[in-house]
Amino acid sequence: MQPATQYARSGDVHIAYQAFGDGPINLVLVPGFVSNVENYWEQPDFARFLTRLASYARVVTFDKRGTGGSDRVAELPGLDVRMDDLRAVMDAAGMEQAALLGISEGAPLSIMYAATYPHRCRAIVLYGSFSRFSYWFPTEEALETFFGYVEKAWGTGGSIQRFAPSRANDAAFQRWWGRNERLGASPSAVMALMRMNSQIEIGGVLPAVRVPALVIHRTDDQVVRVEGGRDVAAKIPGARLAEFPGTDHLFYVGENADDISDAIEEFLTGTRGSPAVDRVLATVLFTDIVGSTEKAASLGDRRWRALLDEHHAVIRRNIARFRGREVKTTGDGFLATFDGPARGVRCACAISDEIKLLGIEIRAGLHTGECEMIDDDVGGMAVHIGARVAALAGAGEVLVSGTVKDLVAGSGLRFASRGTTALKGIPGEWQIFAAEGLA
Repeated sequence: MQPATQYARSGDVHIAYQAFGDGPINLVLVPGFVSNVENYWEQPDFARFLTRLASYARVVTFDKRGTGGSDRVAELPGLDVRMDDLRAVMDAAGMEQAALLGISEGAPLSIMYAATYPHRCRAIVLYGSFSRFSYWFPTEEALETFFGYVEKAWGTGGSIQRFAPSRANDAAFQRWWGRNERLGASPSAVMALMRMNSQIEIGGVLPAVRVPALVIHRTDDQVVRVEGGRDVAAKIPGARLAEFPGTDHLFYVGENADDISDAIEEFLTGTRGSPAVDRVLATVLFTDIVGSTEKAASLGDRRWRALLDEHHAVIRRNIARFRGREVKTTGDGFLATFDGPARGVRCACAISDEIKLLGIEIRAGLHTGECEMIDDDVGGMAVHIGARVAALAGAGEVLVSGTVKDLVAGSGLRFASRGTTALKGIPGEWQIFAAEGLA
């Protein structure tokens, strides 16, 4: 489940951010030129990367002003104002000091911040970085070619051919990337942003960085040439350079994405993560309250809290009754696992029926697949599929994937077809069924 989006105030501008994880390290992910913090979680590889960060750090992500969920502005600012925005986000999240993970165009901002506010920056990790714009677009003609794409095809995801060549033939990934473009910024905003970025030249700042620095770059990066990263690493005192093979600019895709995550964790923590991972077949159940925001507003904080307590008690009682395991709860949502799909479906139906007595309704979704049991958490594609199935459910509805329906044949459970659909960020078409109780 993705964390809630909040807003930090930077002058008169609201900056959208999310905070998640409870590790001992504070870490701020400074995004590339356009972003949308809520869309990150719709892509399984990106969500997996963020979950990995959260396993050892308290993480903050944000959208720079003029992009994503942050306020649109009449004129996009330079790096000095963007440093104010970064500082405002850290203040709002209660981070006096943090490591910065600067991605692509977020790297120059991270470098400036580290040099200007060393007391608030414990370290920087720079991926796909550069100190001057020419490492990104070497000529004005190259920039104009990109503007042609923005004018004619922004929002189609066609730029994935350069940003992630390894996923160029993945239609689902391109759809998600197109959505990321649209949610990140409008075409006019993108062109204005790139004009501003074309002024970036921070080579003179690099020697002033006095915090530990790790520079990561893929050798054949198709967006920012590797020479950009090498230049940054050579000029920051004591910086370490880690080059990885590959053409992808996006750090969370490609066959060595896990190696990049390993390098980041080892640099920030001093150890390379070795979580206890067991892969098991499990049924995942997601639930959440339908219309929770409106219900909370109508009841007021005190009565809503009391209702949530009753809701939680009903769900936990039924999870225990059907021999499930509560993984986590976020607000009004639950994630649980079961070692048998029929028990998971019966649990969801029992919860749905009992919750109605409280004057509220839930939606629920289930999928069965191979899951990664990481300490007390659960991950893997099956979890993402379960979440997508749940998102399709209406009030009082328990939806299951075709996999679940097939596995419970002979159990006496009845289902009604809800057709075949695409699930966000998941390859292929999926059959969806609504559970209707016992035959």
